[in-house]
Amino acid sequence: MHCDLIIRDAAILDGTGASRTRGDVGVTGDRITAVGELGAATADREVLADGRAIAPGFIDAHTHDDRAVLCGPACMTCKMSQGVTTVVVGNCGISLSPVRMASRPIPPLDLLGDASWWIFDSFGAYAERLRTDPAPVNTVALIGHMSLRVEAMQGDVGRAANDRECEHMSRRLAESLDEGASGFSTGLYYGPSAAAPTQEVIAVAEALRANRGLYVTHMRDEGADVLQSIEETLRIGRDAGAPVVISHHKCAMPENYGRSVETLPAIEAGARGQSVDFDMYPYAAASTVLIPARIREDVVTKVTWSVPHPEMSGRMLAEVAAEWGLTLHQAAERLQPAGAIYFQMDEADVQRILAHPRSMVGSDGLPHDKFPHPRLWGTFPRVLGHYARELNLFSLETAVHKMTGRTAEVFGLVDRGVIRAGAYADLVLFDPATVRDAADFDHPTRPSEGILETWVNGQSAYVGTTGATPSRAGRLVTRDRV
Repeated sequence: MHCDLIIRDAAILDGTGASRTRGDVGVTGDRITAVGELGAATADREVLADGRAIAPGFIDAHTHDDRAVLCGPACMTCKMSQGVTTVVVGNCGISLSPVRMASRPIPPLDLLGDASWWIFDSFGAYAERLRTDPAPVNTVALIGHMSLRVEAMQGDVGRAANDRECEHMSRRLAESLDEGASGFSTGLYYGPSAAAPTQEVIAVAEALRANRGLYVTHMRDEGADVLQSIEETLRIGRDAGAPVVISHHKCAMPENYGRSVETLPAIEAGARGQSVDFDMYPYAAASTVLIPARIREDVVTKVTWSVPHPEMSGRMLAEVAAEWGLTLHQAAERLQPAGAIYFQMDEADVQRILAHPRSMVGSDGLPHDKFPHPRLWGTFPRVLGHYARELNLFSLETAVHKMTGRTAEVFGLVDRGVIRAGAYADLVLFDPATVRDAADFDHPTRPSEGILETWVNGQSAYVGTTGATPSRAGRLVTRDRV
């Protein structure tokens, strides 16, 4: 047997959660062709792993990489340097299609950029861009409720949509699903969607039924009303006949610390009657746009970007306010439009949620922030190094499963997330003894350590010693389709 690539003498973590085995992995074209002892086989290139780990490429279950995947290998080094080979875009109700913008979009849609990036008036146009100018990683795409609302309601989003507008949104969603999108996302926490009643979301989400699309949600509330938000989420999924994914599950704000002992059983109870899963990121701080009305004295806040005051990026909001002689709220207003990191969660909740068997890992990184949350560069090695190796929260096999096979199963990604003959050759070679996140809240863009090489569809995309390669082997991956 002759292969394009053989990775020899590796600890094989196959993505299923099964115990690791020792052996070789052979790749020909974009597929894994053999797994085991391949002593007699030859290859154009051989990589000697020396017992280090080979795993399926990590699947980032929650990203805002809609624009980043269009910008070449440099823009995606933050993910490939972590071993990520597939990203799920269009989360939190924010998607770069199917809507054009003539001016800077309202927050948080502006997390994806100004009007110059909002040029895709159909998902088909976005998919065609990915086909003709491929990304270095695979892309799974969701369609955002917020984006649909802005188009259908002509920007008048401070109210419930009427029947005509709901029908327009549902039709646009159905068109997008037919063109290769995998689901529908909402961000009911945010102003542009907060006025949408449950029934509006159900009416739009009805388009998911015929296409077996996912309903993925940044819930209406992750604080005091988190249990009510879980129930609303489950109802939407039931009424639309759609599998549910709760985005970045957390219990936010100090008065809600410890409430994961309530939320996780509520999700488990829901899962007994319908499909429901959740993703999360392994940090006790969140990041999104800077929302003045939600600033609190008891929640430390760091500025990640500001259009009128870019010099304040990376500064604590309290320091900025003191320097300007303003209250926190006034300083936040002056910084608008802007982004922030909010230190609003408890580490015990983070660990309890991460360890839960229904959890998947998603970075929720914001690639266009000037001073981003370190999750953009560190999420996946942090799970492997800090939580699996150092804290022994779970085994390495379980950590890899949460970032590969489990995510592929939930999102319906055929032949991805596993190492076996016939699967796509999305792979990462890493050192279990040294892998760790190097990015932190003061140095958020430092590449992780211990990631040796990343392959996307059989092509080398990132090498630890030299960085991203010129390869653009990524594809649009559609739910439940090869």
